Amino acid sequence: MQVQTHVDIHSEWGIVAARQAGRKLAREIGFGSVDQARITTAISELARNIYLYANRGQIKIEEVTASGKRGIKIIAVDEGPGIKDLRRVMEDGFTTSGGLGAGLPGVKRLMDDFNLHSELNEGTTITATKWLR
Repeated sequence: MQVQTHVDIHSEWGIVAARQAGRKLAREIGFGSVDQARITTAISELARNIYLYANRGQIKIEEVTASGKRGIKIIAVDEGPGIKDLRRVMEDGFTTSGGLGAGLPGVKRLMDDFNLHSELNEGTTITATKWLR
């Protein structure tokens, strides 16, 4: 049975809850502590972006299998303003919040698969998967 968790993001507590849920599932799947940290960092960044830019949204965390491999998929969904300049937001060091700018390029590096879809005034969906090696 594949596990799936949904965490609503509308406060900083949602960010914490999403991180905890992601770490728990990653551990249950069999990820080591380094990959657990990578996964929770990615979740934290995605949830923080929802909170800062869209005010509310959801982080979905699920176990996935493909070609005999197990992994964890993180789906960040919001109905916020969307991302105006996708190319720029994927540049290392770019930030609009005054943060470190690790942002989405950092999430892409931490995970194995990364997909971003955003429509202005409709929202953003980011899917990132980490495979167990």
